Amino acid sequence: MFIREVCHKNKKNNTLYSTYKLVESVRTKQGPRQKAILNLGVDFNLPKDEWKLLACRIEELLEGRKSLFTGHELLFFSEQIENLARRYTKEIIQQKSVPVPVCEDTSPEYVPDYREVDVNSIEHSEARTIGGEHVVYEMLKELQIDSKLINLGVTKPQMEVILGVITSRLLFPCSERKTHIWLQEMSGINELIGTDFDKLSQDRVYKASDMLLKHKEEIEKHLQMRACSLFNIKEKIILYDLTNTFFEGTGKYNNKAKFGHSKEKRTDCPLVTLGLVLDSDGFAKRSKVFNGNVSEPGTFKDMIKNLSRFESDKKPIVVMDAGIATEDNITWLKENGYDYIVVSRKKQREIPANIEMVTVKEDEETGKPIVQVGIVKKEGSVGADPSVCPKSDEVKAYCHSILRQKKEDGIRGLFHQRFEEELKKAREALSAKNGTKQYEKVIERIGRLKERYKRVASTYEVEITKDDKTNKATSVKWQQNEQEETSGVYCLRVSRCELKEKEIWSIYTMLTQVEAAFRCMKSELGMRPVCHSKEDRVDGHLFITVLGYHVLQAIRFKLKNKEIRESWETIRELLSMQVRITTQMKMKDGKMIHIRKSTKPTPFQKKIYTALNLSCNPGGTIKTIL
Repeated sequence: MFIREVCHKNKKNNTLYSTYKLVESVRTKQGPRQKAILNLGVDFNLPKDEWKLLACRIEELLEGRKSLFTGHELLFFSEQIENLARRYTKEIIQQKSVPVPVCEDTSPEYVPDYREVDVNSIEHSEARTIGGEHVVYEMLKELQIDSKLINLGVTKPQMEVILGVITSRLLFPCSERKTHIWLQEMSGINELIGTDFDKLSQDRVYKASDMLLKHKEEIEKHLQMRACSLFNIKEKIILYDLTNTFFEGTGKYNNKAKFGHSKEKRTDCPLVTLGLVLDSDGFAKRSKVFNGNVSEPGTFKDMIKNLSRFESDKKPIVVMDAGIATEDNITWLKENGYDYIVVSRKKQREIPANIEMVTVKEDEETGKPIVQVGIVKKEGSVGADPSVCPKSDEVKAYCHSILRQKKEDGIRGLFHQRFEEELKKAREALSAKNGTKQYEKVIERIGRLKERYKRVASTYEVEITKDDKTNKATSVKWQQNEQEETSGVYCLRVSRCELKEKEIWSIYTMLTQVEAAFRCMKSELGMRPVCHSKEDRVDGHLFITVLGYHVLQAIRFKLKNKEIRESWETIRELLSMQVRITTQMKMKDGKMIHIRKSTKPTPFQKKIYTALNLSCNPGGTIKTIL
């Protein structure tokens, strides 16, 4: 084998350019001829004095010959030559490969292929993970993301990179730089897509998010409609909430990066906020990125008002937490024909007298009530009879949760303990050397304590005695009031009078779907931290995470129907154990046989594939003889 330079002339501008080919000499009836093995393209820039070394190394790899420098190739061949030789060898094998029909040994279509080989020549190479990629890629096809991107004007190469980036977010959530390495060196997703990421530039990985962000609304609408079609989802309820995530950096190039209340306790970092609308099955409908210090109620109308494009004639019930359920937002819902179930912002801790509490959840072991709900229609009216009030009226549902009560009592007990410990310190300081004794300073100290522990401070009467002659405090005494507000009670405002207690509570607790979605995005899909500085790249990073969640929720939905409830982290780790590998061996006639095949699935992997109705041999078997 050798490398030949071929000169060409551009007919448009009459300029000369060169292409390079790997060729070999073969004997024919007409005499020696040169046969092209591989076109190396116009970007081949290896110095001419190293061409022969590269051709020799490719020949060694193709024929499986043991080099005199085996194990020490880089001492003789440069790193560039070794990398190019392996890349071109892989391309030659792929060009000459022949797919083998997939069938079991017991199948009548199975044809055995017996060959004599040198077992000492067997080698394995090009190991790539394939199990998780198989599951994700098949779901991407089922959601028709690939065809939707093409319809939006995205080119085929761009579409292939986008599919790779989304797959990476589900299986190897990391930065774009590491995603580029994963696509090129670790994953077999390119074989499933039918492309080659060996020449993929890092810049194209970054531009994938730009392309997705450009078509964000169309993609979200398509995914919502596709999920409804695939899983027969009835959009009767929508859930809305927000979360924020932090930057690793200053965020000075992003107008949305603001300091605010970090839900991850990263008050030292600027934040951005993600708003998410979900249906009752946990499928995302819309997403939007807001400023890090955005007011939660102020985002609501902007997210809900455009949903009418996706809905049927009957509008769904909107469910949201107290932070968003302002009077202004509730009025807007009424004016636009939406029903709602929201948490009251008023601190109504006492259940009205004479209200009938209905048990909606019991302890599975003891049968004791865990959650009870009672409905108040309007002043002087209790009970669940829809005829008591007209349909336009709002009802209030008081909920009492035993588990919530235990949690609140535990937190309140800890605050009581800390508040009293601080009061004791203030009292001991009156007799300690250099302690705070001045009456005004003691008053200030107690005031700050009440502000810090305001949740329990109102239940105490604190008395500070003053010595008028010295203007110093002489004693600090306190007494706790017996009466405290009821724990574990919250009030729901409901616009649908006909709903029963259990229906109201069940719909409200669907908000945990949003919390689970945010938790999944942050822990399993790599939403945090944000390592970008530009606003569009940050928005793109978060949108790729949302797209990953779309795909993951579809996978979970199908697995849940088959009673498979393991976490995605567990599933992807166990699926990653199935790899795709090339086995090569020398045959008796001197030829080399290369077999590209996935490893046999474990029982767990087979269970996942069966539940999703997928093949257990992702990528199939490819055989090449050289």
